[in-house]
Amino acid sequence: MKLAIGNDHAAPAMKFEIIKYLEEKGHEVINFGTDTEESCSYTEYGEKVALAVKNGEADLGILICGTGVGISLAANQVPGIRAAVCSEPVTARLVREHNDANIIAFGQRIVGIETAKAILDAFLSATPQGGRHADRREMLSELSAKYHK
Repeated sequence: MKLAIGNDHAAPAMKFEIIKYLEEKGHEVINFGTDTEESCSYTEYGEKVALAVKNGEADLGILICGTGVGISLAANQVPGIRAAVCSEPVTARLVREHNDANIIAFGQRIVGIETAKAILDAFLSATPQGGRHADRREMLSELSAKYHK
């Protein structure tokens, strides 16, 4: 699977560990930065990963900042993106299955590296479900279209 990853200054060390982990599992990872702890805006990197997913350059995205919240909010401004913040694996699996989340986000200040790996394993192994979940995703798309003209 081709994965886009991005982060702000709070998480370059975790990102590099995650990239290594994912590549060892056979995934191709596109790094959208940042690679330093120099202060920067999470909005830039949330947008870069979101656009890569939206434009088909990557199958799914991964975002990391201090909490995962700010960078996911930035990504969610891009139409068609469903970025979800998760701090444990069960929610990561469910946001993929129920909401067809196409970007997972977490916080370096919130989860440790082993939990981050478990979150990714759950998210990447899940498959979006149909039925009522597909109906609700369609309702979300309609709601988004209503307000993002």
